[in-house]
Amino acid sequence: MPLIALTGGIASGKSTIARRLAERGAVVVDADQIVRDVQAPGTPVLAAIAKHFGADVIATDGSLDRAALGAKVFADAEQLAQLNAIVHPAVRAESQRRFDAAMSADPTTVVVYDVPLLVEARVDDPWDLIVVAHAPGDERRRRLVELRGMAEDAAQARIDAQVSDERRLAVADVVIDTAGTLAQTLSQTDDLWERIATS
Repeated sequence: MPLIALTGGIASGKSTIARRLAERGAVVVDADQIVRDVQAPGTPVLAAIAKHFGADVIATDGSLDRAALGAKVFADAEQLAQLNAIVHPAVRAESQRRFDAAMSADPTTVVVYDVPLLVEARVDDPWDLIVVAHAPGDERRRRLVELRGMAEDAAQARIDAQVSDERRLAVADVVIDTAGTLAQTLSQTDDLWERIATS
């Protein structure tokens, strides 16, 4: 079972690549979805977040108020590190469970782990291939503002809270340049799939 890590900064086109790989036959394990799952109401992770960051990060329905938490952590490296220390162990355990389930279902399947924080949390895992979706910071900021409706300063804060492009690119076995057209990104992704499928 090839285990592929797919990473990239916020608004880098990573999800587009993951969708295309799924269309081609990969099992995609989405780290962001796992984060949402382990932070669901009633989970130990959500309780730990509330204890550390305060009850104001919990919405009236008992779910995590992501905007309130984001306001506390994305401009404060120490608080972000604390959040990661709470969340990452649970995400690691659940992602491993999903890798194992995919392998049990079909030992020949290609598993793609769509993980934004690879460099921060999982770079030393035994990946068969690390793929980085890359677009320059100014392009990612534009996407956040125009496509996701973020304020310019909030978009830049999110980009700045992540590791640098240089650190991300340094771990890459394959870089998919997502600054061009969608067709160009999909073509590069199809080329990657052919490489994986024939290896």
